[in-house]
This record gives sequence, structure tokens and C-alpha cells, in this order.
Amino acid sequence: MKYGCLKQALLTATMCLAFAQSAFADGGDIAVGVKGGTLGFGGEVTVGITPSFNTRASYNGYNYSGSTSQNQITYDYKLSLGSFPLLLDWYPFEHSGFRLSPGVIFNNNKISATGKSSQVTSVTIGGTTYTTDQIGSLTGGVDFNKTVPYAGLGWGNAVGNNSGLSFSFDLGVMFQGSPKMALNASNLQNNPPIIQSTIQKSIDKEIADLKDKTDKFKYYPVLSVGLAYKF
Repeated sequence: MKYGCLKQALLTATMCLAFAQSAFADGGDIAVGVKGGTLGFGGEVTVGITPSFNTRASYNGYNYSGSTSQNQITYDYKLSLGSFPLLLDWYPFEHSGFRLSPGVIFNNNKISATGKSSQVTSVTIGGTTYTTDQIGSLTGGVDFNKTVPYAGLGWGNAVGNNSGLSFSFDLGVMFQGSPKMALNASNLQNNPPIIQSTIQKSIDKEIADLKDKTDKFKYYPVLSVGLAYKF
């Protein structure tokens, strides 16, 4: 998965570079780099505007799998990271690599999960116990806002006076907003209507319980390091 994300990132960087070279043909303030961090692995293009301002465009992605338990249900989940940040770097101090970096991130982060009861013949959802035949399997997912603000700071100027290879560091927060969660029982429609209604209420309560665990993703921490080369 990591190599596919990196391939897409480098393709994005190449396209941005082709545009930037024609737009800034006389300036030469263009750099291409690779980076890795809490948003995943990716590629990045930096274009200088003035000595105090740069713009950056990048793509990051990665897939991570794990498991967690809630109300005797084990959820096997997959966290899929995918983001396209567009940032403005401001260097408030002359001849310093320190920068402030506000911007916007086109966000495709999401979580998918499948839940299984630790019991053989029963499953407890939202505090109510049902047979496994009534529920079947539980599948769900968590989604986030697609266009979100970002605020951060960092160090490094890929298009600064020092040519060649440079190091960068970023620390910030992506404001994803409250997670949107869905949870479904595969056998729900096989039950009488009154049982369907009861199960749905239990599912809604289960979602509320799970939301306590997913709310920590509302403010997603961004930490990354990278290398860039100036052309």
C-alpha cells in the first residue's frame, strides 16, 4: 500500500512541477521532495513566491489495520489515510528556516470495520443481547469532512538560498471535524419489524458508545519529516 501511495504522490509532484516550471521559469524557486509522518508517506512540491512566502502542494497516503473491543464486540478495522494539503509558508524571520504554515487539506481519511462477538451464540449491542442469527455480522465505517483547515509550524525552506538537498519538519493540527459513523447488521432485514426497530435502537446506542473512541480523531495531529531538492 505504501508504495502505491508514494507512486501517486510522485505523479502529483511531477504534474505540479511541470506547471510550476512554466509559471516561474525565470525564478528557479522550485523544489520537489518526499516526506513521511502521521498523514502517511508522500511527495511534495514547493514553489517560492517571495523571500518570505512559499506555497506547498503534496499528497500523503497509507493504510493501517488493527483491532479494538467495545461491549464484548471485537472490531477489526482498517485506517485508510489519504490527503492533499495545500499550504502557505510564511517565514517571519529573515535568514531563518522557521515557518508558520496555514492552509487547507483535501481529506480522504476514513475507517472501515467488521465486528464479531466474543460469544458463540449471542451478541450484545448497545447493552441489549441478541442471537447471532438475528444480527449476522456487523460492518461499519467512519468518515470525516472532505475539505478541512490546517494550522501548523515547522522548519526548513526547500527553495531558500542554500541550493541542493534540504531537510524539513512540520508540526500542526488538521481540523477534521466530528466523525461520521455508520454501523449495519447484515441480518437486520430478516427479523420481524418490531425486532428490526429494537435492533436499530441498539445499533444507534452502540454508535454513540463508539463515538467516544473516535472523537479523538476530530483534531488530527500532523507530524512529518522530509527531504527536498531544489532545481
